Amino acid sequence: MTDPNAGPPYDPTPGQPQQPYQAAPTPAAPLSASEDRQWAMWSHFGGVIGFLPSLIIYLVFKDRGRLTNQESKEALNWQITFTIGYVVLIILGAILNALLIVAGAGAVAVIISLLPLLWWILNVIFSIMGGVKVNSGGSYRYPFAIRLIK
Repeated sequence: MTDPNAGPPYDPTPGQPQQPYQAAPTPAAPLSASEDRQWAMWSHFGGVIGFLPSLIIYLVFKDRGRLTNQESKEALNWQITFTIGYVVLIILGAILNALLIVAGAGAVAVIISLLPLLWWILNVIFSIMGGVKVNSGGSYRYPFAIRLIK
């Protein structure tokens, strides 16, 4: 008969909880050539909705495929450039519109307020061109982008 007041069983390492054996995680398998091209393509096409698709693809697949690493980095650099430009255009547009409306130049204010839309359309065009070029087996470099991620 066991004593109910005996306490816990003997533990050879007091104060240290026993952990079950866990194998080290294995790295993800490299992408096949078609998967590599597919993820590289989506990193460009994703730019139509913003920088998050390019960022996620870069972080998840950069070590699994050479083309995906290169193209997602290129797309992400462009998306960062686009986002900075978009914010600058919004801020400058608001300031200039306020000044132009006060000055009585409403027509010029309307044109300035269209600049962020035109910048976004340029982003869509570049993103689609990049995705199509990569899908056809090539590589795409945006005409101008700040290269923050090397």
